[in-house]
Amino acid sequence: MGSFNAKTAQQETEPTWLARNFPTLFGYYKLADLVLAVSAAAKKGGAKFHTTYLDRSRQSLDVFRELGTRVEVCGLENLRSFDSPCVIVANHMSSLETWALHGIIYPIKEISFVVKQTLLKYPVFSAIMRALDPVAVSRSDPRQDLQQVLLGGEKKIAEGKSIVVFPQTTRTLDFDPAHFNSIGVKLARRAGVPVVPLALKTDAWRPGKLLKDFGPIHPQRAIHFCFGSPLEIKGVGRAEHEKIVAFIGQKLAEWREHEDI
Repeated sequence: MGSFNAKTAQQETEPTWLARNFPTLFGYYKLADLVLAVSAAAKKGGAKFHTTYLDRSRQSLDVFRELGTRVEVCGLENLRSFDSPCVIVANHMSSLETWALHGIIYPIKEISFVVKQTLLKYPVFSAIMRALDPVAVSRSDPRQDLQQVLLGGEKKIAEGKSIVVFPQTTRTLDFDPAHFNSIGVKLARRAGVPVVPLALKTDAWRPGKLLKDFGPIHPQRAIHFCFGSPLEIKGVGRAEHEKIVAFIGQKLAEWREHEDI
């Protein structure tokens, strides 16, 4: 597996007339082509699916670069600093991270995601989600979801896969520590693996008002992904959870301070 080039990820391109004047239309046209290609590969099955998904996942960030968006990825050395699987705990802002993270992380660590069960029934997306074999939760029964994440996540980790967890109950542009649960820390503690915080800012693709998956694209907003240092869980993991929350909050504050819009 090739490695993700963070330096290239920071580069911008001069957008075409169409991309500059109709960024949302241009973005959805390009992204739809990627999704359809991966969905077709998922329906066929086999090893080609993972190759196709890895390539198209990386290309999703290229779509935003074509719109003139600055894309920045940092902290990948933290994922490379240990050999075991881990639990990656991130805030959740838009659909972009669920699509792009595979291309960023998979060259370093094989991954699986904790996702909503409804994603397994989405047209087009359902084939992709089922091929990825994620840990699916209902989001309606917190106790049952916790058990599903702990049991299902531990099984994936035992298979050598790292798990990406979004502890917020829904995608949101705001980061509220009070609604950021410790399920990722609980899973890492149970499985005996490190937890890696991931701060992300993907509001270049904002949630829609009527349909959350189909919001406007604002290419002038920079995209950021930053992985923190791995944390070994001690005790019940309260201190590690607080460090994760602090890391994400600090990074978001830094990025928004330098936002020029």
